[in-house]
Amino acid sequence: MSKVKKPQQRWVCQACGAVTTGWFGKCPTCEAWNSIEEEISAPPPGERPAGPGKVVASTEAQTIVDRQPRRPCGLGEVDRVLGGGLVPGSVVLLGGPPGIGKSTLLLQASVGLARRNGVVLYASGEESVAQVAARCGRLGASHPGLLLMAETRIEEVLSAAQERARTLAALIVDSVQTVHSGAQDGLPGNISQIRAVTSALVGFAKTHGVPVVVVGHVTKDGQLAGPRLLEHLVDAVLSFEGDEERAIRMLRATKNRYGSTQELGVFEMRGDGLREITNPSEAFITDRDSPAIGSCVTASLEGSRPLLLEVQALLAAAFGNPRRTCVGVDPVRLAMLLAVLDRHAGVFALDQDVFVNAVGGMRLGEPASDLAVLLAVASSHRRQPLPPGLCVFGEVGLTGELRPAPRSDARLSEAARLGMKRVLLPTGPKQHALSARKLKEQLDVEVRLARTVGEALELAFG
Repeated sequence: MSKVKKPQQRWVCQACGAVTTGWFGKCPTCEAWNSIEEEISAPPPGERPAGPGKVVASTEAQTIVDRQPRRPCGLGEVDRVLGGGLVPGSVVLLGGPPGIGKSTLLLQASVGLARRNGVVLYASGEESVAQVAARCGRLGASHPGLLLMAETRIEEVLSAAQERARTLAALIVDSVQTVHSGAQDGLPGNISQIRAVTSALVGFAKTHGVPVVVVGHVTKDGQLAGPRLLEHLVDAVLSFEGDEERAIRMLRATKNRYGSTQELGVFEMRGDGLREITNPSEAFITDRDSPAIGSCVTASLEGSRPLLLEVQALLAAAFGNPRRTCVGVDPVRLAMLLAVLDRHAGVFALDQDVFVNAVGGMRLGEPASDLAVLLAVASSHRRQPLPPGLCVFGEVGLTGELRPAPRSDARLSEAARLGMKRVLLPTGPKQHALSARKLKEQLDVEVRLARTVGEALELAFG
């Protein structure tokens, strides 16, 4: 007769998840103070004989996928980021700063799911049913198919979900740090509890084919609280971002097993909830009567969506070491562009303080925004505004040459749709010239092509 092993005691860092031999005041791995706590782990499941697994052919698996289509939630921006809707059996983690609107977004999405796909169970571990119902009334998100419950025990949540598994369109848990499992010791939110709760939710989703959405807390530096284990267990990780001083909110996917991670959803926070912004370019471009010095419009690509964004630059006299302050722009890339301006365009700004900002809280991560940043800096240095209605995009090389951006046709069409009268882009293959000629004929937009940084400055300010 085999002996049953007793639960093992171990010391785990609550900041990084590292396991140590005993208690330390400072974690040897992440160097966090007073973060190591004692945990009791259950015997490993490997002592029980594993049941036989079902082997399915890939062709048969495809028919299973076809029988279980995605479940759209009715919010086009959310469905865009997810890749078309929630996948049956998937687990989605939604993170964001406190008060950014995560619960508001989920309640509005839950009503859309309930109207189109069936019953949605919304389990809150932070608010009572009356508080959640009051928010539903304010948002206009009440529906007979949206079921609410206030519970912090994962066993009770899964029991209520299993009773309705056949008609359940989605299970939403808000949040994973407030729910605990009775099979694990420790307070809610520690590593063992998060692992147990997430594993139970993943098992329920895969067994019953019900999509599960969980909310995760975010630390001060914007990272999901707890170890990276939580992100590895789920199928998709969504980030709800925004500035508290602005009404614009953005939804991004940092991980998505069933879709692209390049898509962007844009919302506006109002008193009655979140409103989708179907035309984000208008929200990110400042409406002025006359052109401003140090401002340049570029066409950025967020997944399959082209966006027109405004880049602003300001140069000032430096007292001491020059500063490089960037908001939404890579400071390393800005330093490279300043060096290119000095060497290949005769614009010396290395001895001045340079401030660059992407309007609207956006991030310009693709190299196609190089030319816009460069022209904005040159405009501030010359104290001369760029011509009104000008849109530029292109990558800048260290030798001063310009490289074309991918999907120039989509960027050109978006610039023309927003009323841009002149577009400056790098000279590229023949398809660029054909697109320029076609745009000129159909939309009456002037397209100028430049090979180098010097030519771009002459065409922009000429």
